[in-house]
Amino acid sequence: MVKTIELNKRQEKILEIVKENGPITGENIADQLNLTRATLRPDLAILTMAGFLDARPRVGYFYTGKSGPQLMTESLMKLHVRDFQAVPIVVKEQSTVYDAIVTMFLEDVGTLFVVDESFCLSGVLSRKDLLRASIGKQDLNSLPVNIIMTRMPNIAVCERDDLLLDVAKTLLEKQIDCVPVVKKTDKGQEVTGRITKTTITRAFISLTDDQ
Repeated sequence: MVKTIELNKRQEKILEIVKENGPITGENIADQLNLTRATLRPDLAILTMAGFLDARPRVGYFYTGKSGPQLMTESLMKLHVRDFQAVPIVVKEQSTVYDAIVTMFLEDVGTLFVVDESFCLSGVLSRKDLLRASIGKQDLNSLPVNIIMTRMPNIAVCERDDLLLDVAKTLLEKQIDCVPVVKKTDKGQEVTGRITKTTITRAFISLTDDQ
């Protein structure tokens, strides 16, 4: 992934030289700065890896014309669900609301996925769903989760090859905290993972971490 960096004065000067004279060799850049090629090598490597410059053998360096925001956008477009999805926390269709509350507490999550015997998605349970049921007068030990869960087509899902940025937009638009990662099968949508707001926040922050 690309690291978002703050360029130092020498790196900014290198960019100016390449913009005006590119394509230009490393030796010629060094000559203009009265420095050795070895001294510039780390700066050229950083600028190339960050996407500000590109290099071609026997041609030299040239400016890509990409700004910091453009480079960040390109980085976001490389983040996929498959690289960040977590293990899904599920309950079976025949589970009771009491079982679901215990599972949510023990797993420390805000969303549970309800699955059938084939591990395919049947519904989703949020904290609000369970709280609403708890406030009522029903017996939680006998009330099945399929009575209170959210069903299709009101469930947002994603697949492992989807962009994380698209999932982030879905979370915001639907005002939800989590979506299941599913795989389409003959029996339905098999639940294979989950993406949460926390997952996405960590992934976006990772763009500024050293790789």
